[in-house]
Amino acid sequence: MAPQELTKSRSRRTRNPKIIINADDLDHLEALAEGAIARNSDLAERLLEELGRAKILPAAKLPANVVAIGNRVTYRDEFSGQERTVMLVYPEDADIAQGKISVMTPIGVALLGLPEGTSFHWDTRAEQRRTLTVISVS
Repeated sequence: MAPQELTKSRSRRTRNPKIIINADDLDHLEALAEGAIARNSDLAERLLEELGRAKILPAAKLPANVVAIGNRVTYRDEFSGQERTVMLVYPEDADIAQGKISVMTPIGVALLGLPEGTSFHWDTRAEQRRTLTVISVS
């Protein structure tokens, strides 16, 4: 297999890690995505795609180590080694100065539903591909 093909193959395998979504959040998340179709179709479609492939669990059965709305998550950028802790929130509660990031941002969509220890690819707004790893969820 050519190096480029190998990179694409690895990218596909790690691009879509398994995710778990709280059933109580599902309707709200779908409504947010559908409402954003006209404003930011790429992001809205990505969220709907993630929701479509997610395992949906009742809140009482959601593992504590899975990123959900209201959780603090620490993740590491594997390129720079930098770690960052943020809280995933709905758009109306977002406040970057307080470390509250909206689920309706590229990083918010990427983090939603991931368990601790999961690595995933994330494309920055500058179109750089980074690998991020979820270190902890609380």
